[in-house]
Amino acid sequence: MSYQPRLKTKYREELVQKMMDKFKYSSVMQVPKLTKICVNQGVGLATSDKKMVDTAVQELSMITGQKAVKTIAKKSISNFKLREGMPIGARVTLRQNTMYDFLDRLVSIALPRVRDFRGINDKSFDGRGNYTLGVTEQIIFPEIDLDKIPRITGMDITFVTTAKTDEEALELLKLLGLPFKNQITQK
Repeated sequence: MSYQPRLKTKYREELVQKMMDKFKYSSVMQVPKLTKICVNQGVGLATSDKKMVDTAVQELSMITGQKAVKTIAKKSISNFKLREGMPIGARVTLRQNTMYDFLDRLVSIALPRVRDFRGINDKSFDGRGNYTLGVTEQIIFPEIDLDKIPRITGMDITFVTTAKTDEEALELLKLLGLPFKNQITQK
């Protein structure tokens, strides 16, 4: 049998039934699922230092296990010394097994390494069942070598689901293991 990520198996065997019980779906096909994870890193200093974007692409590729691409400025903004066509960041879109592997590493390894971690905010839903998580330091990922990074940067991680409402998406992401603030009990 071919390789199956742990979270993908958990989704199929446990989560689908729990979601059907809670939201009273009539078919398994109505159960929301995670379709993709988009990781985006904007590099504000790219206007003055071109190597920053290359470093961001390299770091995102190491973190996600998939080749990242440069993002290009769509319009010129003179106040920021930004010209149309300049590279200003990096992004990567994860799907299928790579997506589940990244989510597993994020939940079990990276997020617990955040200083003073109290859980992630459950207010960052967009109204259509998608959730965006802001990470302030890329050094929480074990793939990043502290001695080789020029500066600490952040990134946005967007979880795109097929859920129709934020409530369904919140329940799906909770069951997949994302540690939201309201579910963590205080010690």
